[in-house]
Amino acid sequence: GVVFPYSPRLGRYNLNFHEAQRACAEQDSVIASFDQLYDAWRSGLDWCNAGWLSDGSVQYPITKPREPCGGKNTVPGVRNYGFWDKDKSRYDVFCFTSNFNGRFYYLIHPTKLTYDEAVQACLKDGSQIAKVGQIFAAWKLLGYDRCDAGWLADGSVRYPISRPRKRCSPSEAAVRFVGFPDKKHKLYGVYCFRAFN
Repeated sequence: GVVFPYSPRLGRYNLNFHEAQRACAEQDSVIASFDQLYDAWRSGLDWCNAGWLSDGSVQYPITKPREPCGGKNTVPGVRNYGFWDKDKSRYDVFCFTSNFNGRFYYLIHPTKLTYDEAVQACLKDGSQIAKVGQIFAAWKLLGYDRCDAGWLADGSVRYPISRPRKRCSPSEAAVRFVGFPDKKHKLYGVYCFRAFN
């Protein structure tokens, strides 16, 4: 499977524990366990924002120590903020997905799309607009690689790069995050997902 950090359109540190669980479920995944995050860190996940884990702790994985992330002179590792109030405390979340039962694809379309047009284009093609968990699963489990930014169900725009190259993701394989653009802008394509029955 694959662990991915998630924060909503509102920006970082906006989810209490229960909202974090719901956010992962909405992205076709579950909230990650410590063991899953630890394995992801050992595989190179480096993320400087703290996120909820399934045991109610708040942690984040650092492979390249640097000033804003615990300091330059610290050792790499999974940084632990400890346990926080599940109702009042707000962080990002680490989600986990291993579930991939369908076809994930970039929809070839003659024009760039607004968010609503993107949703409709996938439906017209017999699919749904893809979720964040689905783009991470396709990238990690299938080696999906596409240098085209596309809308996803949560209103974010991302693209998956397995083979780093100039102008796409020069230094690392990653799911690149463009942001949460205005949904009325016709600037992007769309990633769709068709479930296998």
